[in-house]
Amino acid sequence: MSAPSPSQKGGSKLKRRSFLIAGGLLGGGVLLGVGLKPPTARERLGEARLFQHEGQVALNAWVRITPQNEVVVALPRSEMGQGVHTALAMLVAEELDADWSQVRVEQAAVAKVYANAALLLNVVPMMSDDESWAARLTRSALQGLGYALQLQVTGGSSSVRDAWEPMRLAGATARAMLVDAAAAMWQLKAEELTVAKGQVLHAASGRSASFGALADAAAKMAPRRDIAMKDPQHYQLIGKPVPRLDVAAKSNGSAQFGIDVRPEGLVYAAIRQSPVFGGTLKSFDAKAIGQQRGIIDVLPVGSNAVAVLADRYWRAAQALQQLPVVFDEGPHAALDSAQIRQQLLDALPQSGSGFRSEGDAAQQLAQAGKSIEALYEAPFLAHSAMEPINCTAQFKDGRLTVWCGTQVPDIARWRAAAVAGIASDHVDLHVPLLGGGFGRRLEVDMVEQAVELALKTKGRPVKLLWSREEDIQHDMYRPVALASFKAALDDQGRPLAWLNHVAAPSIGLATMERLLPKVAADAPDKNQVEGAFDLPYAVPNLSVRQHRVKTPVPIGSWRSVGHSYNAFFTEGFIDELAHAAGKDPFEYRRSLLAAKPRHTGVLELVAAKAGWGQVLPAGRARGIALHESFGSWCAQVAEVSLENGQPRVHRVVCAIDCGLVVNPDTVEAQMQSAIVYGLSAALFGEITIKAGRVEQSNFPSYEAVRMAQMPQIEVHIVPSRAAPGGVGEPGTPPIAPAVANALFALTGQRLRKLPLRLA
Repeated sequence: MSAPSPSQKGGSKLKRRSFLIAGGLLGGGVLLGVGLKPPTARERLGEARLFQHEGQVALNAWVRITPQNEVVVALPRSEMGQGVHTALAMLVAEELDADWSQVRVEQAAVAKVYANAALLLNVVPMMSDDESWAARLTRSALQGLGYALQLQVTGGSSSVRDAWEPMRLAGATARAMLVDAAAAMWQLKAEELTVAKGQVLHAASGRSASFGALADAAAKMAPRRDIAMKDPQHYQLIGKPVPRLDVAAKSNGSAQFGIDVRPEGLVYAAIRQSPVFGGTLKSFDAKAIGQQRGIIDVLPVGSNAVAVLADRYWRAAQALQQLPVVFDEGPHAALDSAQIRQQLLDALPQSGSGFRSEGDAAQQLAQAGKSIEALYEAPFLAHSAMEPINCTAQFKDGRLTVWCGTQVPDIARWRAAAVAGIASDHVDLHVPLLGGGFGRRLEVDMVEQAVELALKTKGRPVKLLWSREEDIQHDMYRPVALASFKAALDDQGRPLAWLNHVAAPSIGLATMERLLPKVAADAPDKNQVEGAFDLPYAVPNLSVRQHRVKTPVPIGSWRSVGHSYNAFFTEGFIDELAHAAGKDPFEYRRSLLAAKPRHTGVLELVAAKAGWGQVLPAGRARGIALHESFGSWCAQVAEVSLENGQPRVHRVVCAIDCGLVVNPDTVEAQMQSAIVYGLSAALFGEITIKAGRVEQSNFPSYEAVRMAQMPQIEVHIVPSRAAPGGVGEPGTPPIAPAVANALFALTGQRLRKLPLRLA
């Protein structure tokens, strides 16, 4: 679908501008907006009207009190299994001194106050410990821009990082308003009162009042301007293993995911899209299935798909299999993986775009008596979330209602409005739970398709549901990537020069071509080289360059984005340097991290907990890897053996420094999740192309780690008072290199290509 014209209703012109700017940023460019600054804490409190609900009292845009003394917290981020509903609610409840058993959450509306101001920090093309004026100004401007553009996005492991200040302040401000209301009612000074578990207390007189009883009066109080938040030593919830709010509903089956939405009069739609990338729908014979039971209609979708609508999904899906369909395969019908690989190989010797340059790596390598070279490879990957792609939409009486598990509600609403040709404020968007996101639900193709169908169902809601085959064969894939390395060592075996070229398709460009194709432009893409340009090891002569290669295969963000492959590349090659230098891999890394205390901390912790250097049983070996991403530092040690000639991972020890921890149970769960997700990719994950189409179609051909193959996972958290970092993604990048390095220690065979397969 084309983007709306500037003349359309609903602020489409503003949205176009927003995505033009944001697209440049996400593509890796740096824009320092004139006058842009991060929102003040007071601005991010928002107005109570944004969170109003009949019969309840909103004290600001984040906190609402019910007559039953429940505390309802507005959640602007999507819950996709990462525990964000619990973590963000904890921030409010901690400062509010609420009774955790009476805390519940509600998905926030689409509004500026709920924008993710921390998201764009992920695109800063600078080292994380760079505190120069330029780096500080860039970060500040990007936070301001993220807020100005109203980027209501769940991604980039940024939810807690963004919410840390505003949601604690919202809780603290609401607490002060409740205390002031009680003080006025009892004619006491606020300083004489305390708050505990949803009650305001006056110890001297024994009086108490619940939040519910005070809420009406509190709402009339002017919020204090001198709110002081708690010292961490007084935390009652933050830092504790608090039970998650979504466990009970997910356990008893009452939790509602997008796939569970069933409004009255629902029509089900099954879809078949052109199997060849770039192909178009040529014809279909609706009469061939028109007499089947329950079939309502057969409709084209966009230019490349056809959908069968029925009163049951199974009937729609079965009829679709029997529907005669002809596709025009277009210009890419002969495309295959070998051609794409050759494109990347051809790009690597070119000059590319520089992303980091220190000293003169080329000169040092030219003068070196001996250099070490390597080529690393990573394939396309699918997201394969457990909940297949789906979206439900209804167009009735000039209004559009959309139910979709999305990571980008603001973008989803904008694109839904554009397809329907209406103003964005005529779109009601509901965000249920997501059965996995991993970056796939940053896309809105399913929203555009469902809305297009809903416009043709005469007011009946339609649920579009992709089959698993459609899901895997029409994904926005993790890009294929190649990296060439060349290094020289000095007499002590330390790296004297490091030259790294990374070739891959650009996620930033691909995203812009989908959203605003007329203004999409190729530009340096930080996503492509994150984890490569910010190499932490001390190398006096270093050059990292990128090569952006176009491919018809659609690409997008995959859990940990560029870090997912660059960690494998860089940590594999640093292991090669350690071997060439005759050094222990752990000691070699540590010797190059003298100026990086947080890297050193997780590296030493994981080595100690894994028993690095201790003798293992015959037939087993350890490998180590270290990586920084999304504001956190993670190191892992994998213990492996061979079974039937292929890798078997028995144990993974993980150390994470993610700053101040909100919920340690969530951190541990996210490390476990990230490790098994990354391990599945490392051992099995590969999307291959033949005759212009994806060869894999379902889990039998796109494997994941099974329960019987799961290693023992141990997670150790570095105690910290630093600001919180991300935890949803940092556990994924180190696992592939840790396993590969262990396999080298075991077999002497250096595996430089994913997935890891021994010859």
